[in-house]
Amino acid sequence: MIVRKSQSDLEKMRRAGLLVHEILHKLSAMVTEGVSTWDLEVAAERMVTEAGAKPAFKGYYVAAAGEKYKFVLCTSVNNEIVHGMPSQQRILKAGDIVSIDTGVSLDGFYADSAVTVPVGPIDAQTERLLKVTKDSLEMAIEKCREGNRLFDICGTVEQHVENNGFSIVREYVGHGIGSRLHEEPQIPNYVDPRNENPRLREGMVLAIEPMVNAGKPDVRVLKDRWTAVAKDGSNSAHFEHCVAVTANGPWVLTRP
Repeated sequence: MIVRKSQSDLEKMRRAGLLVHEILHKLSAMVTEGVSTWDLEVAAERMVTEAGAKPAFKGYYVAAAGEKYKFVLCTSVNNEIVHGMPSQQRILKAGDIVSIDTGVSLDGFYADSAVTVPVGPIDAQTERLLKVTKDSLEMAIEKCREGNRLFDICGTVEQHVENNGFSIVREYVGHGIGSRLHEEPQIPNYVDPRNENPRLREGMVLAIEPMVNAGKPDVRVLKDRWTAVAKDGSNSAHFEHCVAVTANGPWVLTRP
């Protein structure tokens, strides 16, 4: 069942969303050669705690991994797509890219967002990967209008990414969000005719998150049971926003 939020619910989600934005903004500024992904984790946990919020990911049980996630952030470097785990041993190098994904719970509601950040200058192909992925998210956000359908969002991402020569990760999808981190509907970044295609209604909140590989779409999960990587070793980018469908059009809750 898709849960539609009241204006009061949306205001609470907005506060959570602005906190996530602030955290990601500050972490992005920390990304530089020599910083470890653990440094980012420590800073993120401090910011969540100081804000009186709870981390959305830490303690979240995932059946496929068979355990609860242990961190505030997912930090996925280069060919890592999602669910990369912060580590003192993972030192960022010039030319890397790092996807930082995090969420919080505040006043009973969740927000979730992700950015992919370059470590200094990056090559032109990787720069284009980040731009195309980010642009596909912005284009999808514009489709979050009452009366449109879910496939308008999914197809917009798919078409833009594939027209630019990159590939859509199919194993991981966006999701509804609200009083739970993951709600209906699932939001693939491609059109799957087997899925339901609900009409968008006022009060729906969607976490849209294109995950895009520079090479082929195939995915492999590492022995840690969490980290998903591009099977061919190509770089992967990930951007995410929480978007409310309102009478006045899309309202991105996870940015000012």
